[in-house]
Amino acid sequence: MSSPLANPAVTNLLFSLGAMQVAKRLPLTDEDFIVKLRIGYVSAQVLSLAIYFFIMQKIKKKNDLTTIKYVQPASPMSQEKGGLVTTTVKDYDLAETGKLMRGLFIGIAFMGFLHVYMGYTQPLFIQAIMTVKGVFESKPAMLHLFNKKAEGDLSRPFKTGGGLLESLTGNTAGGVQTDAASIKEAEKPATKKDL
Repeated sequence: MSSPLANPAVTNLLFSLGAMQVAKRLPLTDEDFIVKLRIGYVSAQVLSLAIYFFIMQKIKKKNDLTTIKYVQPASPMSQEKGGLVTTTVKDYDLAETGKLMRGLFIGIAFMGFLHVYMGYTQPLFIQAIMTVKGVFESKPAMLHLFNKKAEGDLSRPFKTGGGLLESLTGNTAGGVQTDAASIKEAEKPATKKDL
């Protein structure tokens, strides 16, 4: 069993708590400082998007057409059924990077609501740091920026890192299935329907 400190959810929580302590000491009532904080936040988001676009360009340049097969579980939040997914490394990595970019836009929208509508300024500081940290800790960044090998946690398809509770209890059940028996079982209904 790996250490809970190795889980990004735990490190993000600890990092956030530390950043909140630093943010308490910032002059968050000074208008000049708030303008600088906004510029810093927007710069962090632009930098994050630029890194994701750079990663996408590297993925396209590598053009790895190795086939990946896995069984996607049914989503508990939708009517969609899970099933066999056949894709390439290139398409998979582009899709995963796209998901991360969508998450970035959702975060920007949420931060806009918190800052503009609710008037909170402290989250600007914390999220500026956390966003860039998250980009560099992402699996596509590990593979395509830092040239780590696609093994263990970085093997495709990526295992969804459980949240804080799962990391502390060791319960990481669920997720995609990559074993040959599951893939073969998922292929059976597909071939029967085609006949």
